[in-house]
Amino acid sequence: MYLITVFGNLLIILAVSSDSHLHTPMYLFLTNLSFADICFTSTTVPKMLWNIQTQIKFITYVCCITQMYFYLLFAGWDDFLLTVMAYDRFVAICHPLHYTVIVNPWLCALLVLVVWVMGALNSLLQSLMVWRLSFCREVEISNFFCDMKQVVQLSCSDTFLNDIVMYFSALLLGAGPLIGVIYSYSKIVSSIRRISSAQGKYKAFST
Repeated sequence: MYLITVFGNLLIILAVSSDSHLHTPMYLFLTNLSFADICFTSTTVPKMLWNIQTQIKFITYVCCITQMYFYLLFAGWDDFLLTVMAYDRFVAICHPLHYTVIVNPWLCALLVLVVWVMGALNSLLQSLMVWRLSFCREVEISNFFCDMKQVVQLSCSDTFLNDIVMYFSALLLGAGPLIGVIYSYSKIVSSIRRISSAQGKYKAFST
């Protein structure tokens, strides 16, 4: 399943890169999403497979924090990119005549940059919050990767601030993109329902 995920997303990236007709905003966002998916699965699955193969199930503290950082980074990229893609489709369907003006190359580059920066800042903040904690002994995590919530719970330090940051981040990465996606697609469906012809509706759904 890991190889299917990696090669499937690599094929998407290669297909978009090799075909000039696919050099559009939608496929730019899609290639970024494919790259984020490859990296996201690669932060945990190879280590898990190595643990299963060797039966050596330990990870150093530094490696654990590093894994945590990249896991949060690429998860954030996934969330924000899906929101950006929903916005792209919203403009394409609800404002088709202004699409090329609104979703121009400059805006696309800016949106991708904002996604990368927000994901990096979130993962850096949360990783540094865990880094400051102290642990009384060797700890056992009941998971196949360094789940931040479990690591924080095993700490001997006061974790109140960590909990606040985690809940705020969950709200930002969960509720924020979800509201954006739901809003975009509700406007899309509403716009499509106002189209009178069946052919027009089919074309809009296809878009």
